[in-house]
Amino acid sequence: MNIHFTQSEALNLDVDVAVVAVGKALDGLQQYADALGADLEAVAKTNQFDGAAGTSMKIATLGRCNAPQLVIVGTGKGSDEDLRLASGAAGRALRALGATSGAVSLGQCNERVVEFIAAGNYVFDQFKPEKSRRSALTELHLTSDTSFDTSAALVRAKWQSLNRDLVNLPAADLYPQSLADWAVEHLGSLDNVEVEIWDYERLHQEGCVGIIAVGQGSSQKPRLIKVSYRPANAKDHIALVGKGVTFDAGGLSLKGTPYMQTMRCDMGGSAAVLAAIGAAAELGLPIAIDTWVGAAENMLGAEAFKLGDILRYKNGVTVEIHNTDAEGRLVLADCLIRACEVEGVSTLIDAATLTGAVVVALGEDYTGLFTADDALADDLAAASDKAGERIWRLPLHNRYNAMLKSDWAQIKNVGGRSAGSTTAALFLQHFVDGPRWAHLDIAGSTFHDKAGTEYASGATGEPVRTLVYWMESLA
Repeated sequence: MNIHFTQSEALNLDVDVAVVAVGKALDGLQQYADALGADLEAVAKTNQFDGAAGTSMKIATLGRCNAPQLVIVGTGKGSDEDLRLASGAAGRALRALGATSGAVSLGQCNERVVEFIAAGNYVFDQFKPEKSRRSALTELHLTSDTSFDTSAALVRAKWQSLNRDLVNLPAADLYPQSLADWAVEHLGSLDNVEVEIWDYERLHQEGCVGIIAVGQGSSQKPRLIKVSYRPANAKDHIALVGKGVTFDAGGLSLKGTPYMQTMRCDMGGSAAVLAAIGAAAELGLPIAIDTWVGAAENMLGAEAFKLGDILRYKNGVTVEIHNTDAEGRLVLADCLIRACEVEGVSTLIDAATLTGAVVVALGEDYTGLFTADDALADDLAAASDKAGERIWRLPLHNRYNAMLKSDWAQIKNVGGRSAGSTTAALFLQHFVDGPRWAHLDIAGSTFHDKAGTEYASGATGEPVRTLVYWMESLA
């Protein structure tokens, strides 16, 4: 997307669609009514448009201004949250109208507006008939008193969109080996980046018992993907870990059809960390990064792992299987152990669509954050605020470790009905030794079944930009 700054009225620009903003009380609507010679208050009433943040109405200009289509979006009371909703609505309206060029005037303009418009403009339609697809925006004119560098914003937006493409692919197209191939193709060519793939035999040699157990029931055998970014001027060294379950049928603890329908998204954590390291490398951030992804399909073939199985991990922790549908934590455990073995890693962040419990607690707009490190929690919260994404810290309550106690092993892989997100995080903590650590449960935030104000249905790309903003703060 090419960005152009202008001080001209959006209506006066030669673009496919002009987008302008009005507030909650329809402040500013009259100026557009005068320009079009139309009673826009009546149009707003008919469309039940009141200027609330993220709402919009579309109007054909009938040759009365340069842009053939006008979209009026509501900016509410003008808060940061309202601006996010309005920007996303602008991007979505431009895509719905098939605009390749657009002018946007929201009253405020900054890097985040660019990212929100790009996020709203995204649609995954490659499997739709050609005639029903709508073009993405290529030229964006922003009304602003001053210009600024948008290159970093466009990089963050690009990798958020690549994340969404990856998560939205059906399981027939995205499986452990094709996810590994994607990493090689999209990351292997970046400066200072190396990609290493462990096949099924190597996983056995390395003792990756969790990845093997989860993936052994599928004909598509599991892989471990390691991506390393080593700039010469690195000021810090971090590790990112992502859950890469490319499809989750639940194994022998089989999911019901409604819960299985969208399980393409169960590799959202892997997409987040792969996109984050890609953005960091493209931005040239002076931070060394190791990214580890355990990629597997959780199916129920003849070799599927079973209830009552006991896994012995490389760090000595033994785990009794009480539910094969609590598989993501088993995959992550192998990756967390390897990440902690890398010398010099100061901070470790994992991201995973780990629990339905976090969706019950926080809904789909929030990522659940678990960490014992207050400073790290504050830093990630600040990054999410800057990104305009939403994180909420939940308790990593050590007392609940008792729920994981097993009669046959050190721990079991589920803790029961209560505090499901916390016991899942506590399970992961058994495999972290050394670096400060935070766990991001993105089960709600990374994939939305239905379109909303900000995102089309499907993958959202969260928390890619939060991770990138956090890494930028380290630099």
